Amino acid sequence: MEPLERLEPGMPVIYGGNRVTRVSLELAAAFRSGDRLLVLQDTGDLLHIPEADWEAANRAVDAAVGAFPEMSAAEDERITRFFEAFADRLADQDVFEPIAEANQADVHRARERGRSITRLVLSDKMRTDMVEGLRLWAGLSGVRGRLVEEVDHPGWKVELRQEPLGTVGFVFEGRPNVFADATGLLRSGNTVVFRIGSDALGTARAIMEHALEPALRESGLPPGAVSLVDSPSRASGWAMFSNPRLALAVARGSGAAVAQLGAVARQAGIPVSLHGTGGAWLVASDHADPRAFSSAVYHSLDRKVCNTLNTCCIVSSRVDDLLPLFLDALGRAGERRGAHPKLHVVAGQEPLVPDSWRRPVPIRRADGERLEPQTEPLEWHDLGVEWEWEESPEVTLVVVESVDEAVDLFNRYSPRFVASLISDDPTEHEAFYRTIDSPFVGNGFTRWVDGQFALRRPELGLSNWQFGRLFGRGGILTGDGVYTVRTRAVQEDPHLGR
Repeated sequence: MEPLERLEPGMPVIYGGNRVTRVSLELAAAFRSGDRLLVLQDTGDLLHIPEADWEAANRAVDAAVGAFPEMSAAEDERITRFFEAFADRLADQDVFEPIAEANQADVHRARERGRSITRLVLSDKMRTDMVEGLRLWAGLSGVRGRLVEEVDHPGWKVELRQEPLGTVGFVFEGRPNVFADATGLLRSGNTVVFRIGSDALGTARAIMEHALEPALRESGLPPGAVSLVDSPSRASGWAMFSNPRLALAVARGSGAAVAQLGAVARQAGIPVSLHGTGGAWLVASDHADPRAFSSAVYHSLDRKVCNTLNTCCIVSSRVDDLLPLFLDALGRAGERRGAHPKLHVVAGQEPLVPDSWRRPVPIRRADGERLEPQTEPLEWHDLGVEWEWEESPEVTLVVVESVDEAVDLFNRYSPRFVASLISDDPTEHEAFYRTIDSPFVGNGFTRWVDGQFALRRPELGLSNWQFGRLFGRGGILTGDGVYTVRTRAVQEDPHLGR
């Protein structure tokens, strides 16, 4: 068939079997010969991939796929040495200096564009966590060849063994520390190709040049085992996730962008692991201990990430004593960051909040400080909206009649991610665990949901259950959790037949 050379404004494009979308004037003007057009069959979105972005993604996938045969057979000692060398280089101040300079430049550009920098800054703590994560991978044993099951027969046996899955495509937001997470895939013999958000591309290039690629060379691993799609364009991510040679597509970032990437990969026939919309729910029951509740709220709001407290449910019988503690903890969480907190309350429940919480206050956003009402109403169907805040902790409050009502609201409106119950009643906790549709359930602060913190394994991402439960694995995706199962026959009787 002839390649698509141009697009015309208003050109009809069929999608979903019986629906039509049309080419916009802007898309027609931007499209050139050699470019690609993806048509998402679920939504009708027309995704324009310029030729340069398609080629950048294809080169990176070529490198990672080409490295897989050698990587899957590499000795565990070489893989361990890679993690040690990568960690050592990040810990070396002389090596780290150009990486820090690149990150400072990325932060400066992001600030100028009014972009969020809370996850972009490569702080001392982030650097320490990266080094720690890499050393954790170095200390773990390999999973390749691990015997899953053995079935004995007269004269022969069948072995089921864990083996590398292949090349994993990884798209993530502008968080430099995700390098430690992504390279964890090498522990199980996989290779990885990834695209980082444009805000952090300079930092990514510096990490590759000064730390990661030298560590690959020093350990004797193939250079393409970790491959960066060197493009600031979002289209390069679409191109990468369109490549059917990927064994798995992993995306993390904002909910809408992750959902779109997942649709691109599914359409190409690639299995996906999506880590997008988050926001944790905390439920205080009739049997909640006040001190435990206050502590859980405060310690769940130290910074904004996916497992940060987003929606708090208090049963009506405990409003008088728990609501003041909630507001106090929220206020202290704001003070810790030098900012006023922001509160959302279900419409009709605003009178429960003191007048002192309804005045306009400065709220610190990504593009600067804004004067906003400290408390604003929202509709019931917006209970699952995830608040993306900078320095001003932002939370939704809803008063419910019972824990059962809170569970119903969570299951109906939330992305079904993290849920925590504050209660001294063991029976109530068991019922909560059985009825709430969440992969992560706890009885205290919500920020425990993290691969490195909870499992001592850097995570590739945390999956919610927004699109259903996951098949065959938990919600924390780690490098050594990405594998396939191969079947091997060992015949001892040479005369065996059927």
